[in-house]
Amino acid sequence: MPHTPEPDEDDLDAIAPPQPVFHVEQALLGALLLDPHRLGDVTGIAADSFSTAAHAALFAAISTLPPPNPAEHAKNTKWLDRVLAKGRGQARGLTASYLHTLVQVCPWPRHAPAYARMVEAEHARRRLQTAAERLVQTVHDASLPHPIQTVLAEADALAAVVDDIASRFPPRAGVLPRTPETPPAIAPDRTDAVEEEQLLLATATAHPADIDSIRWLLPDDLTLPLHASLWQCLTTLARRREPVDPVTVLWEAQQRGVLDDGNNPGEVLRLLAEPAGSVEHWGERALQRSLLATADHTGRRIEAYAGDPANTPFQLVVGARRSLADIGAVRTRWQHATGTVPPQRPRPAPTTRAGPPTTTAAHTARAARATR
Repeated sequence: MPHTPEPDEDDLDAIAPPQPVFHVEQALLGALLLDPHRLGDVTGIAADSFSTAAHAALFAAISTLPPPNPAEHAKNTKWLDRVLAKGRGQARGLTASYLHTLVQVCPWPRHAPAYARMVEAEHARRRLQTAAERLVQTVHDASLPHPIQTVLAEADALAAVVDDIASRFPPRAGVLPRTPETPPAIAPDRTDAVEEEQLLLATATAHPADIDSIRWLLPDDLTLPLHASLWQCLTTLARRREPVDPVTVLWEAQQRGVLDDGNNPGEVLRLLAEPAGSVEHWGERALQRSLLATADHTGRRIEAYAGDPANTPFQLVVGARRSLADIGAVRTRWQHATGTVPPQRPRPAPTTRAGPPTTTAAHTARAARATR
């Protein structure tokens, strides 16, 4: 009768995944099984740093059991039996033969610290990828009552992961990750965005004095190129203190080549002639969409960085921080738009180098020396 593997057996030697980290984990565990005292040289990892449940269970057992006497360990397998018994509590598929395999495949037990560093690096990559995926999922979660706050919280959580990785693997200057192919974004329904941006443009045309109050809104925040160009026309006219109405905006658009793409002048005039609501309201709505779109792009880009096993932790930190800076820029403008700018922390007083003493005694001493 064919053997049906238990759920915990699917990550053992018989069906080992081809990723190099699996073999690195085997080498590390084999080194610790051969020479348990080398556990003191292994830092930066824990049971959850391993890629399989079986390896995590073995490392947890090795870490928690008292180490054996070296002389006794060389004569019998009592300590290995205890490790196996404890490990089976978390991974039922563990066998004595698999422990024997781990011992056999370890090239050099003295290389355990190097193996542990490799495991730590791979775990860092998986952590970063998971945090980036969570950010993208949050952006597209339509059930959130406060999407911006939740997305920014996830962005902060992602940044915290990056900071932790940086503390373990300080980035090196000039080491950039390989440029990834960013996974395609989920195609959003732009119907509401197009309608609201049209209302923004028309309302700003009707009330140009209000344009100055939303200087935090940039053309790139709008979803359609035509809308972005028309917003630039509006802000330019308002900055010059020139007359603003549908006709003057249309003329500015012609001067900027906006109509060269086949945009119908009559349709542009109609778009600008139906104001409703307030400029601030529609501007805030556009900025909210821009922030969510930026978070989505940032998350997918970091996810692509982390999905490339050729990128080192140093490279992941550099690439992730550059990507997160995009969210930071939009976030600052969102805080200004909504009046939620956090108070600045007081800067510490600058340190100065110690100068000559200025006490009365010091002055007296210097005067006495000068009269000699």
